[in-house]
Amino acid sequence: MEQLSENASDEVGLRPLPKFAVPISERSDYFRERYFPEATRADWNDWRWQIKHSIDSFERLGAIVKLTEAELSVQNYLKITPPLKITPYYASLLDPDDPLQPIRRTVVPVKDEYFYSPSEADDPLGEERHRPVRAIVHRYPDRVLFLASNWCSVSCRYCTRSRVIGNNKRYKLDLAVWEEGLAYIRSNPGIRDVIISGGDPLTLPSLKLEWLLARLRAIPHLEILRIGTKVPVVLPQRITPGLVRMLKRYHPLYMSIHFTHPDELTPEVGQACNMLADAGIPLGSQTVLLKGINDDVETMRRLMQGLLKIRVKPYYLYQCDPILGSSHFRTPVAKGLEIIRGLRGFTSGYAVPTFVIDAPGGGGKVPLLPDYYQGRDEQGIILKNYQGLIYRYVDLKESC
Repeated sequence: MEQLSENASDEVGLRPLPKFAVPISERSDYFRERYFPEATRADWNDWRWQIKHSIDSFERLGAIVKLTEAELSVQNYLKITPPLKITPYYASLLDPDDPLQPIRRTVVPVKDEYFYSPSEADDPLGEERHRPVRAIVHRYPDRVLFLASNWCSVSCRYCTRSRVIGNNKRYKLDLAVWEEGLAYIRSNPGIRDVIISGGDPLTLPSLKLEWLLARLRAIPHLEILRIGTKVPVVLPQRITPGLVRMLKRYHPLYMSIHFTHPDELTPEVGQACNMLADAGIPLGSQTVLLKGINDDVETMRRLMQGLLKIRVKPYYLYQCDPILGSSHFRTPVAKGLEIIRGLRGFTSGYAVPTFVIDAPGGGGKVPLLPDYYQGRDEQGIILKNYQGLIYRYVDLKESC
């Protein structure tokens, strides 16, 4: 196995580093000058500067937003899981005065995270039971999840893999672990699809990511590769021309991007997604339904329609997984059905995601739909349309 430094350079064969393709926004410029006055615009647009200067303590966060008692009290607990981490770019989107701002609630921990309900677990999807080797989760017959990293640029408070993030003891995903995963895939020819996830694989240096992509693409029975990421949303500076050129070499390559709220649809994010789409990478969104954050039809409509404008196809709307301390984020399942009912027929079909529950214990994704099928009678199938009107479809009878 070739040696590859853990600190391998970001860009493959590119010196000097290309600048990010979009001018810094007025919002970001104001934030940079106020809170990072020593940083140049070039610094701000360097993804590695963003990571190096991540907000990872309440002291640093408190200099940017006015923390409430519910937020400050988290410091009294022995461990914050996942650890506090917010990029300066994403911090620039937070409302310093409103603790109920939707995206602020997704990244700033509160004491509610330490109140557990009986149905919650640190591994609610039973992934550990489907982990034949350390890098692989094999839950479906023809595809696997490849855990490439235990690190994210921003820690989402509702993350279903909170147990993994920053856990170097139990989830050290180094090159030796990758080799185990690659060997497992090579020995299972029924696997045709690999989802590279973690953590967030786009936080890896480009050389390391390409090392993995090249070896996966060399496996004859693999048809498609996917990358699951939130980086284009929370660290759009990572999407450089060099990264995009590298990714383009490994088609067919798809990307699932984690969006939460329309406030994330900034010019920087739009440019990042357009760069990826221009490289021929199909983009899909994955959104978690969150109480008080995106759990109404209008917010979800704005998000889904906005995604289409930046060439991202709404893919899944997830019921929030019952991780430990997540009850303040979870909605009744009926709320998700209400949202789908409010989208279907009232906006483009492309803007309507599939609402799914990831069945606890490892049952996989189960799609849920509003009850448009009303049954059947002797004449055919009875249907209810998006307006609540009843129609009958004359169905063919099977011949004996």
